[in-house]
Amino acid sequence: MEEPLSRELVEQLVRERPQAAVELILQQGEAIVRQQRAIEALEKRVAQLEEALRQSGGGGAAPFRLEPHKRKAAPKPPGRKPGHSGQFRLPPEVIDRTIEVPLERCPICGEPVEQSAPVEQTIIELPPVRPEAVRLITYRGRCRRCARVVQSVHPLQVSGACGAAAIQLGPRALASAALLRHGVGLTLRSCCAVLDKLFALRVSPAGLCRGLDRLARRMEGSYEDLAKQLHSSAVVHTDETGWWLENERSSLWVFTTLEQTLYRVVKHRDRATLHQTIAPNYKGVLVSDCLSVYDDATAVQQKCYAHHLKAISAAQAARASPSDWLKAIEMLLRSAMALGKQRGQLQPDQWQQRLRALHLAAHVVLEETPRACVHEEAVRARLWKQRDHLFVFLEHNGVDPTNNLAERQLRPAVIRRKLSCGNKTQRGAHTFEVLTSLAATCRQRGQDFLQLAVNAARLQPA
Repeated sequence: MEEPLSRELVEQLVRERPQAAVELILQQGEAIVRQQRAIEALEKRVAQLEEALRQSGGGGAAPFRLEPHKRKAAPKPPGRKPGHSGQFRLPPEVIDRTIEVPLERCPICGEPVEQSAPVEQTIIELPPVRPEAVRLITYRGRCRRCARVVQSVHPLQVSGACGAAAIQLGPRALASAALLRHGVGLTLRSCCAVLDKLFALRVSPAGLCRGLDRLARRMEGSYEDLAKQLHSSAVVHTDETGWWLENERSSLWVFTTLEQTLYRVVKHRDRATLHQTIAPNYKGVLVSDCLSVYDDATAVQQKCYAHHLKAISAAQAARASPSDWLKAIEMLLRSAMALGKQRGQLQPDQWQQRLRALHLAAHVVLEETPRACVHEEAVRARLWKQRDHLFVFLEHNGVDPTNNLAERQLRPAVIRRKLSCGNKTQRGAHTFEVLTSLAATCRQRGQDFLQLAVNAARLQPA
């Protein structure tokens, strides 16, 4: 709706151009009527949505739940399509024991059974687990040659503490707790419950928390190696989300490649904090969203197409009628994504020709001419600002047009935030960074985080 004219301007129009004033007043009256009708339609829609929410039982309904009239009459059957080979559990390579259950009499009437045939099954069962308590005796003495006090060390030791701290969790027990906490994402109390119910191992949340802190300190070297490897990677995806640290609003930053993931809990989400992980002289491609912190932070960047397409869709929804210009912008981005899937199928000259055509089309559509529609102008300004980062994924191998990788690696942390909100202390935040980063990296590389944590938990000879 246009802004109303001032009283002085209206009086001046009435004196000098009465007919024009009447027409202008009528136009503004029609605009007010249209605005009132739009408001009434919105109020009616809000009432419908509130009624639908009330009938569905409140906000607890699943977001993908559909109304009955919108459901498919004949949905696809579950499972794979016909023609796939069947999947079943393979028999184990080693049979630990064989149990034979004879059938001599009928279990119903008690009469003898003739010609009974064997029926073979293989049962894979978990045995009852009981913690193994080991009394470990080591010796301490003084070396005759160097006069140093030395002590013998066993692989089951995680610490040299004695006295009240002499009863300790072994390396595998501590590593299993680290896997449950930072690999699976359970809360501290849930970890204690699993250890108690499945392994008959009673641990307090506070004791487990301190044990994981000590384990994280021993794995700091592996964590720092991840940061160094990240800086030498050709492509790095990054994303961030809100986090709580020491009862203050903070941020969780994720930096990931196809082979490693690094988490950072930071107080400030600014350029200086970003450069603590990704230096300004980073030579690879940084894939991110359009947060201003990333602008010119590194030389080569690719902005996420999913965010661009979402902004275009929002602009279309905000308009009274569909925009052909926004459709053209969306088609431009989707054409670039389609071209990326043809990499390797086209000749080099064909590839360069199509890439130049995309650059030219982007320049024509996004030229520095403000759009009359504010929603179109917002999209144009957004893409014009990022015009140097639109087709980087077509110019460098191994670069994805979206930032889905970082968002997938960030999702487990977001789920954990729903349970614990974040970290109460800096020490807890550092433990989360180290152990969660290494657990995620091992999962990406197909490595055994449990064994890695076992090796780190063992006490090393002095």
